[in-house]
Amino acid sequence: MHSPHDPYVRVRGAREHNLKDVRVDIPRDTLTVFTGVSGSGKSSLAFGTIYAEAQRRYFESVAPYARRLIHQVGAPAVGEITGLPPAVSLEQRRSAPGARSSVGTVTTLSNSLRMLFSRAGDYPPGAERLDSDSFSPNTAVGACPECHGMGRIHRTDEELLVPDPSLSIREGAIAAWPGAWQGKNLRDVLDALGHDVDRPWRELDPKDREWILFTDEQPVVTVHPVRDAGRIQRPYQGTYMSARRYVLHTFADTRSRSLRAKAERFLTSAPCPVCGGSRLRAEAMAVTFAGRTIAELAGLPLSVLAAVLSGAEAGGAGAGGEETARVLTADLLARIGTVTELGLGYLSLDRTAPTLSSGELQRLRLATQLRSGLFGVVYVLDEPSAGLHPADTEALLGVLGRLKEAGNSVFVVEHQMDVVRRADWLVDVGPLAGEHGGRVLHSGPPEGLAQVPESATRRFLFPEDGRDTAPVREPRTPSGWIRLTGVERHNVRGVDAAFPLGVFTAVTGVSGSGKSTLVGQVLAGVLADRQAGEEATGAGGEQFCASVTGLEAVDRLVQVDQKPIGRTPRSNLATYTGLFDAVRKLFARTETARERGYGAGRFSFNVSGGRCETCQGEGFVSVELLFLPSTYAPCPDCHGARYNPETLDVTLDGLTIAQVLDLTVESAASFFAGTPAAERALRTLLDVGLGYLRLGQPATELSGGEAQRIKLAAELQRTRRGHTLYLLDEPTTGLHPADVEVLMRQLHALVDGGSTVVVVEHDMAVVAGADQVIDLGPEGGDRGGRIVAAGTPAEVARDPGSRTAPYLAKALGG
Repeated sequence: MHSPHDPYVRVRGAREHNLKDVRVDIPRDTLTVFTGVSGSGKSSLAFGTIYAEAQRRYFESVAPYARRLIHQVGAPAVGEITGLPPAVSLEQRRSAPGARSSVGTVTTLSNSLRMLFSRAGDYPPGAERLDSDSFSPNTAVGACPECHGMGRIHRTDEELLVPDPSLSIREGAIAAWPGAWQGKNLRDVLDALGHDVDRPWRELDPKDREWILFTDEQPVVTVHPVRDAGRIQRPYQGTYMSARRYVLHTFADTRSRSLRAKAERFLTSAPCPVCGGSRLRAEAMAVTFAGRTIAELAGLPLSVLAAVLSGAEAGGAGAGGEETARVLTADLLARIGTVTELGLGYLSLDRTAPTLSSGELQRLRLATQLRSGLFGVVYVLDEPSAGLHPADTEALLGVLGRLKEAGNSVFVVEHQMDVVRRADWLVDVGPLAGEHGGRVLHSGPPEGLAQVPESATRRFLFPEDGRDTAPVREPRTPSGWIRLTGVERHNVRGVDAAFPLGVFTAVTGVSGSGKSTLVGQVLAGVLADRQAGEEATGAGGEQFCASVTGLEAVDRLVQVDQKPIGRTPRSNLATYTGLFDAVRKLFARTETARERGYGAGRFSFNVSGGRCETCQGEGFVSVELLFLPSTYAPCPDCHGARYNPETLDVTLDGLTIAQVLDLTVESAASFFAGTPAAERALRTLLDVGLGYLRLGQPATELSGGEAQRIKLAAELQRTRRGHTLYLLDEPTTGLHPADVEVLMRQLHALVDGGSTVVVVEHDMAVVAGADQVIDLGPEGGDRGGRIVAAGTPAEVARDPGSRTAPYLAKALGG
């Protein structure tokens, strides 16, 4: 029996995911770092077990009717946890926030600024004092009535919506409409309404064209689908939505960045003529503080905003009472100070959340927690150093230290060795990934890991020569250059950039210096336009830079990002890579399948026929509980197998289709040895270090780093034709240094095969191994956006104006 004042969190019998009956004691009131290779089980221990159990205990104290309103995780698979205080989780959320979410709303700094204007602002003579909601563009009383608080008016026209009027509606004349079933549904609805969907668009009556594209009506009609592929399709009630309505609705409401970007191509955008882009009503814009409107202050970088408020505080600005202004200004300055300390002083309050990286979002929430005044809790953080330049890591460590000093325990899942070295306690999980991991190899002070030879972390934490150096490689010589002149985008202003071809280039710089803008938007934009056969229009080159040369040398652009490979459990590793198609064909060729007349479609859990209809191929069913939130349980008929018994009668070398989906990539490589169609996909997944994943692992369970490597593996399978340019934004995020080595071997192999690779990167080991480096800065935001150094790693490491130089020199052994 442990004392209620036990200074340790004691975990006994943790079996979540791949954890092997883990037993570990972690001291409270420490900075504890969890390390291990990707897939080793460290997140399963920190988040899936410790945080999940703390959350479960909290929900036990909540009234049952209130629990229905809260998203809950299931109880973790663990025997017992003692000494566990309440916990706060700060994960790297990968879902895109809404367009109205901003730096100000995430940090709640906007609330304080609105209160300052409400209580201490300078009002016009005779004007009625406004409450704080009147200064918010997200409320009915504050938002500009013309643009509804968006700040811009988005319009479209026939030329944008129908770029090729020689096509008929059935042939896709209305390019703005969605693809797949939704687009077919709209065409079928138009057909049912009596419109000719087979005549060329230009031959339709102008009145009909106007109605089809711009009507606000939404008529409902019975649609009789055309029978195809022998499948019976029943009549249904279809609702029509005009092309303009669909585009505006998608642009305003979708959380998918790709759908939003597609919708944006069919819109022209201009500042709202009524509010001038301020997003607010005239009454709110008439109030000032320190001589500026709230929209002007919200548009300043936080570091500049702090200087303005400090000046106002010193000068006694504000007509609403000096004491009120002083108290509110002091509170704002203290809270802004925490954000700028974390290297985010280049952000402005009106910067929209969808434009922020997951690392920036997590640090904004961390700054908010630091000001919350909580003590006695466990903070569980997911890679707080993600997206951080080495120069900013020191400030992060300072903030984590202050959280600990305030009487809290800070548990961090981390791969950055500079953070690991500063830990009070280290929990190393491994030794490898998946079924080869799940054990705690070391739990104690970091220096104790030196005595654990099987740890993959050990050699990176304690390099034998005393320095964390990368292997020196002779830089390759560029075969040509893509030159962009006069780049204008966000904070990158008037920059001339040259990207070498046929080599590995790393783009570096502090957070907010313009790296992702230059690579992910400008370079990708001009290449995408060329690939689409456009003359640098729309969201591409002409909008971003004055001129471009050298594009003719590139045949293909591939962007490999960390976005999910699917948003539902139906999407998985096997379906994304195309491996599942090969597997289903193999099952269809078995003797039992041929005797029964089963085709490859029989073995898909996404269509009726072979799947279990009780759970619709999901493997689980939703259970409705009175006064409690819905919970999920294994399907009572298929017990999670997803298929009906007849389909599971068919075996391939002794395994059913469900058992094959449960194989790890490593096991499947042995099982499918000698089957070329499956072997190639499995080999590339092994090459990028994903041998521990199960073939049927749902996309929703994969990290951003795993999703990126799956995309890379899918790309490596292709037969490469011509010169390909690969763009990767921080590919090492979420990767242990041992996994980084595996990934870099693949990327360098692409270059050796005649391609070009450009990465935005903070890992100095990766930068040191590049052929060319482009360093942006010198700072973030308005004080960044310039190329401060370019050349080989050794050349950039010697540049006195580069903030990256000293860290790169250290990685090179200098």
